[in-house]
Amino acid sequence: MMIALFWLMALLMFAGATGLGRYFGLIPIVSQLLLATFALPLIMLFWIEPGWQLSGAQLVAPVWLKTLYGLSFAIVLGHILSDVIDVKMDRQSLKVALPSFAVPFLAGLACATWFLPAQPWISSLALGLVFAITAIPVLYLYLRHIDYPPEATRRLVQTAILIDLMCWSLFGIAQGSLNINSLLLPLLGACVPLLLRALQLRQPLVYSVTFFALLMVAEHYRLNALIFGIGYLLCMARIKQPWVLPIRREWFMGLQTWLAIPLILTSGIVQINVHSAMGSLGWVQLGALILLPIASKMLGNWLGLSWATPSFVGARRWRESVLLNIRGLSEIVFLNMLLQQHLINPALYFALMLMSLLATLMPALLGMGRAPMQPPVNAVDPVRKSYASN
Repeated sequence: MMIALFWLMALLMFAGATGLGRYFGLIPIVSQLLLATFALPLIMLFWIEPGWQLSGAQLVAPVWLKTLYGLSFAIVLGHILSDVIDVKMDRQSLKVALPSFAVPFLAGLACATWFLPAQPWISSLALGLVFAITAIPVLYLYLRHIDYPPEATRRLVQTAILIDLMCWSLFGIAQGSLNINSLLLPLLGACVPLLLRALQLRQPLVYSVTFFALLMVAEHYRLNALIFGIGYLLCMARIKQPWVLPIRREWFMGLQTWLAIPLILTSGIVQINVHSAMGSLGWVQLGALILLPIASKMLGNWLGLSWATPSFVGARRWRESVLLNIRGLSEIVFLNMLLQQHLINPALYFALMLMSLLATLMPALLGMGRAPMQPPVNAVDPVRKSYASN
């Protein structure tokens, strides 16, 4: 009973933080990150653990919660992958994406080698990918909120999609290489669209519901959800099967904002003893984990933007470098996945959450994060239409 009460209270806190943030012109994910990074650890430390006698392990133990987590994971990861996979290759976006991915990725590998204790190679690889990843949904929302030029918006979003596609694909392949059996089942599952087409099933809803259901199964059984998700959507694209959400878009986005993201954030944070986690990291390590990802990503963005032609007359490279450094939703899902699979420890998780929050807040701190009082009359042609309601 107390566990259910805690989760209800957590969802209500996130709802309140999101509403308060919107009142001050903040995007929901920024408010949610602030609550998860600062308020939740204090609530756990000074109230839930001593007063309610509940540990993080107990809070995430119920079967019904694992089912809800699987649903939330499928909603968020499936939504990200469905937008990542339909990228249309653009030469200028690729010029920006390559350095924007490579520089922070190499910096992450160097950080894992020089500043952290010895760890498996896949953990070092994962850290490099965390350094490189960009949050597509939050980036798109920022660009819409500041009424960025349509062509420039299209290029930056396509760049973010290319970066995330490289990150998700590389990690999925690396995971599969460790255990070939864990790769075969997701690959077989990815072929389900071909089976559905062979059965003469063409209703888009059938493909969509099957996709999210199998993502839940993959998460539950610790299969390679990334390989399955990317492969499934590639098969759909191959047979030219249209993609639709399983429910109305506004309902889906509501589930993501009010249930899925709060539950994913809370599940990660409550498992961390912040005091011991921070005690296990020295100040040099903590500083490296917060500053190096941001600095290396900004450098990579700058190099890529310098290589490509300007996105519009008057485009400022420093501004676009800051925007492409946004983390947020994609990084949250990735960090939670790494924590669940014990590829990073709680101290790394919390330090990288702080980094993600700072990087996501940077445009707002520089005056680029407030939503306009009135939306622009001619809204940007939604390169990523799915984020318009987020």
